[in-house]
Amino acid sequence: MTITDETTVSSAEAPGAGTAVREVVAIILEHHGRIALLRRSRAVHHDQGLWHCVTGYLDPWTTPRQQAFVELYEETGLTQEDIVLERCRPLLLPDRSGAPWLVHTFRASTSRRHLRINGEHDAYRWAKPAKVRRFSNRVEWLSAVLDATLRGDQEEWPGELGGRPSANSEDGGSRAA
Repeated sequence: MTITDETTVSSAEAPGAGTAVREVVAIILEHHGRIALLRRSRAVHHDQGLWHCVTGYLDPWTTPRQQAFVELYEETGLTQEDIVLERCRPLLLPDRSGAPWLVHTFRASTSRRHLRINGEHDAYRWAKPAKVRRFSNRVEWLSAVLDATLRGDQEEWPGELGGRPSANSEDGGSRAA
Protein backbone atom coordinates (compact mmCIF):
# COMPACT_ATOMS: atom_id res chain seq x y z
CA MET A 1 0.00 0.00 0.00
CA THR A 2 1.09 3.47 -0.73
CA ILE A 3 -0.96 6.44 0.22
CA THR A 4 -1.27 8.07 -3.18
CA ASP A 5 -4.16 9.59 -5.07
CA GLU A 6 -4.29 6.99 -7.85
CA THR A 7 -7.11 4.55 -7.13
CA THR A 8 -10.48 4.72 -5.42
CA VAL A 9 -11.00 1.41 -3.69
CA SER A 10 -14.19 2.10 -1.78
CA SER A 11 -17.17 4.28 -2.39
CA ALA A 12 -17.52 5.07 1.31
CA GLU A 13 -17.64 8.77 2.07
CA ALA A 14 -15.25 10.44 4.47
CA PRO A 15 -16.96 12.07 7.45
CA GLY A 16 -17.60 15.69 6.57
CA ALA A 17 -16.02 15.42 3.12
CA GLY A 18 -17.16 14.74 -0.41
CA THR A 19 -14.15 12.56 -1.19
CA ALA A 20 -14.35 8.79 -1.48
CA VAL A 21 -12.37 6.95 1.18
CA ARG A 22 -9.93 4.34 -0.06
CA GLU A 23 -9.64 1.34 2.23
CA VAL A 24 -6.49 -0.67 2.86
CA VAL A 25 -5.08 -3.11 5.40
CA ALA A 26 -1.72 -2.64 7.12
CA ILE A 27 -0.22 -5.47 9.16
CA ILE A 28 2.71 -5.25 11.56
CA LEU A 29 4.28 -8.71 11.65
CA GLU A 30 6.13 -9.65 14.83
CA HIS A 31 8.60 -12.45 15.56
CA HIS A 32 10.19 -12.74 19.04
CA GLY A 33 9.91 -9.03 19.84
CA ARG A 34 11.04 -7.79 16.42
CA ILE A 35 8.90 -6.59 13.55
CA ALA A 36 9.28 -7.31 9.86
CA LEU A 37 10.18 -4.43 7.57
CA LEU A 38 9.91 -5.08 3.86
CA ARG A 39 11.74 -2.94 1.30
CA ARG A 40 9.71 -1.98 -1.76
CA SER A 41 11.29 -3.23 -4.98
CA ARG A 42 11.88 -1.47 -8.28
CA ALA A 43 9.05 -3.58 -9.75
CA VAL A 44 6.41 -1.43 -8.04
CA HIS A 45 5.36 2.01 -9.21
CA HIS A 46 5.54 3.78 -5.86
CA ASP A 47 7.69 3.91 -2.74
CA GLN A 48 10.58 2.09 -4.40
CA GLY A 49 13.39 1.41 -1.95
CA LEU A 50 11.36 2.44 1.10
CA TRP A 51 10.81 0.21 4.13
CA HIS A 52 7.21 -0.80 4.60
CA CYS A 53 4.96 -3.22 6.50
CA VAL A 54 2.61 -5.77 4.90
CA THR A 55 -0.20 -3.87 3.18
CA GLY A 56 -2.86 -4.10 0.51
CA TYR A 57 -6.01 -2.61 -0.91
CA LEU A 58 -9.25 -3.93 0.56
CA ASP A 59 -10.87 -5.93 -2.22
CA PRO A 60 -14.64 -5.58 -2.76
CA TRP A 61 -16.74 -8.06 -0.77
CA THR A 62 -13.75 -8.92 1.45
CA THR A 63 -13.50 -8.23 5.17
CA PRO A 64 -10.39 -6.47 6.46
CA ARG A 65 -9.42 -9.66 8.33
CA GLN A 66 -9.73 -11.79 5.18
CA GLN A 67 -7.67 -9.25 3.23
CA ALA A 68 -4.99 -9.22 5.95
CA PHE A 69 -4.57 -13.00 5.58
CA VAL A 70 -4.40 -12.66 1.77
CA GLU A 71 -1.72 -9.96 1.98
CA LEU A 72 0.33 -11.85 4.56
CA TYR A 73 0.37 -14.91 2.31
CA GLU A 74 1.13 -12.97 -0.88
CA GLU A 75 3.88 -10.80 0.61
CA THR A 76 5.51 -13.17 3.14
CA GLY A 77 4.39 -16.71 2.32
CA LEU A 78 2.84 -17.09 5.77
CA THR A 79 -0.41 -19.04 6.00
CA GLN A 80 -3.22 -18.67 8.52
CA GLU A 81 -1.69 -21.57 10.46
CA ASP A 82 1.61 -19.66 10.76
CA ILE A 83 0.25 -16.55 12.46
CA VAL A 84 -1.87 -15.13 15.24
CA LEU A 85 -3.74 -12.12 13.88
CA GLU A 86 -5.18 -9.39 16.08
CA ARG A 87 -7.20 -6.45 14.81
CA CYS A 88 -6.10 -3.06 16.11
CA ARG A 89 -7.28 0.54 15.95
CA PRO A 90 -8.33 1.78 12.47
CA LEU A 91 -6.77 4.98 11.15
CA LEU A 92 -8.06 7.68 8.83
CA LEU A 93 -4.97 9.13 7.13
CA PRO A 94 -4.68 11.68 4.33
CA ASP A 95 -2.51 11.05 1.28
CA ARG A 96 -0.23 13.71 -0.19
CA SER A 97 -3.20 15.38 -1.91
CA GLY A 98 -5.30 15.33 1.27
CA ALA A 99 -7.62 12.51 0.12
CA PRO A 100 -8.63 10.19 3.00
CA TRP A 101 -7.55 6.57 3.43
CA LEU A 102 -9.17 4.23 5.94
CA VAL A 103 -6.37 1.97 7.18
CA HIS A 104 -7.48 -1.23 8.91
CA THR A 105 -4.52 -2.07 11.14
CA PHE A 106 -3.54 -5.49 12.44
CA ARG A 107 -0.82 -7.00 14.56
CA ALA A 108 0.32 -10.49 13.56
CA SER A 109 2.81 -12.71 15.31
CA THR A 110 4.60 -15.72 13.92
CA SER A 111 7.13 -18.30 15.06
CA ARG A 112 8.58 -18.41 11.54
CA ARG A 113 11.67 -16.27 11.09
CA HIS A 114 12.17 -16.87 7.37
CA LEU A 115 9.76 -15.18 4.98
CA ARG A 116 9.13 -15.79 1.29
CA ILE A 117 8.76 -12.31 -0.17
CA ASN A 118 7.12 -11.61 -3.51
CA GLY A 119 8.07 -9.16 -6.29
CA GLU A 120 6.66 -6.18 -4.40
CA HIS A 121 9.70 -6.32 -2.11
CA ASP A 122 13.37 -7.05 -2.65
CA ALA A 123 14.45 -7.48 0.99
CA TYR A 124 13.16 -7.81 4.51
CA ARG A 125 14.63 -7.48 7.96
CA TRP A 126 13.52 -7.98 11.53
CA ALA A 127 13.94 -4.85 13.68
CA LYS A 128 13.18 -3.89 17.24
CA PRO A 129 10.09 -1.65 17.24
CA ALA A 130 11.96 1.17 19.02
CA LYS A 131 14.54 1.26 16.21
CA VAL A 132 12.11 1.47 13.27
CA ARG A 133 11.75 5.24 13.59
CA ARG A 134 15.50 5.53 12.91
CA PHE A 135 14.95 4.27 9.35
CA SER A 136 14.93 7.50 7.35
CA ASN A 137 13.99 5.58 4.21
CA ARG A 138 10.60 4.29 5.39
CA VAL A 139 7.15 5.20 4.15
CA GLU A 140 5.86 8.32 5.87
CA TRP A 141 2.74 6.72 7.36
CA LEU A 142 4.54 3.76 9.00
CA SER A 143 4.83 5.53 12.38
CA ALA A 144 1.05 5.98 12.57
CA VAL A 145 0.50 2.28 11.84
CA LEU A 146 3.10 1.29 14.43
CA ASP A 147 1.41 3.51 17.02
CA ALA A 148 -1.98 1.93 16.28
CA THR A 149 -0.67 -1.64 16.56
CA LEU A 150 2.12 -1.64 19.11
CA ARG A 151 0.52 0.37 21.90
CA GLY A 152 -2.21 -2.22 22.27
CA ASP A 153 -4.97 0.25 21.37
CA GLN A 154 -7.85 -2.02 20.43
CA GLU A 155 -10.88 -0.81 18.56
CA GLU A 156 -14.33 -1.89 19.63
CA TRP A 157 -14.86 -5.22 17.95
CA PRO A 158 -17.83 -5.32 15.59
CA GLY A 159 -20.12 -8.26 15.84
CA GLU A 160 -23.60 -9.44 16.51
CA LEU A 161 -22.92 -9.93 20.21
CA GLY A 162 -20.93 -6.71 20.64
CA GLY A 163 -17.63 -6.35 22.45
CA ARG A 164 -14.55 -8.47 21.86
CA PRO A 165 -15.25 -11.77 20.10
CA SER A 166 -14.47 -15.18 21.44
CA ALA A 167 -11.33 -16.99 20.32
CA ASN A 168 -13.37 -18.97 17.80
CA SER A 169 -15.09 -16.04 16.11
CA GLU A 170 -14.09 -14.59 12.74
CA ASP A 171 -12.41 -11.47 14.13
CA GLY A 172 -10.85 -13.14 17.17
CA GLY A 173 -7.23 -12.82 18.10
CA SER A 174 -6.53 -16.54 18.12
CA ARG A 175 -4.59 -18.65 15.69
CA ALA A 176 -6.73 -19.13 12.61
CA ALA A 177 -8.27 -22.52 12.00
